[in-house]
Amino acid sequence: MEIEKIKSIIEAILFAAGRQVTEKELMITLEISREDLENIILSMQEDYKMQYRGIEIIKVDNSYQLCTKKELYEYIYPILDKRSKPNLSNAALETVSIIAYNPNITRAEIESIRGVGADACIYKLLEYELIQEAGKADLPGKPMTYVTTDKFLKMFGYASLSDLPELPRYKLDENQQIVIDDLIQNEETDQNIETDQNAETEKDEVIKEAPEPEREEENQ
Repeated sequence: MEIEKIKSIIEAILFAAGRQVTEKELMITLEISREDLENIILSMQEDYKMQYRGIEIIKVDNSYQLCTKKELYEYIYPILDKRSKPNLSNAALETVSIIAYNPNITRAEIESIRGVGADACIYKLLEYELIQEAGKADLPGKPMTYVTTDKFLKMFGYASLSDLPELPRYKLDENQQIVIDDLIQNEETDQNIETDQNAETEKDEVIKEAPEPEREEENQ
């Protein structure tokens, strides 16, 4: 089958489905390998960018979906949805970030990290369908755990949680304060350089102070 025809079929399937279509579904329908499917969709994504299309194909976990471009959201939302526009506070953003980096986390654990209550934020995130309940934890009282949803991935533009930015490494000092490893490494490097420079200076001073060897008088 020609590549252009496969692209047309993929576009038609994603448009008609109006949902996430799994790689397996597309592979079976088109009778192609996963590698070929990925390469063709990557080509389609580039085509949409070059042609300034109003739609794009996004990947969410092992599925694909045809969506409008997020930068055009402000023009689409007033027409299709009359509800108030979702607005996440800094507290809600902090909470959903904690859940994204710590799947199956409990409310108490979230509050322990943030240092404040999280009930209101969790309720709002559940309402916006950015998180969902993931079952009871094997802890005293069987508290509920939470994970992010595919809607979270789509909203923030990630294909999977593995695409989240890597968090900086840290450790606690003697006062239980967070110390970033990178900063520690930089300080240690600076200290090592300073130590080496001091050692070189001391070495030069020792050489200067050392008595010169007596030269034998030339026989006249």
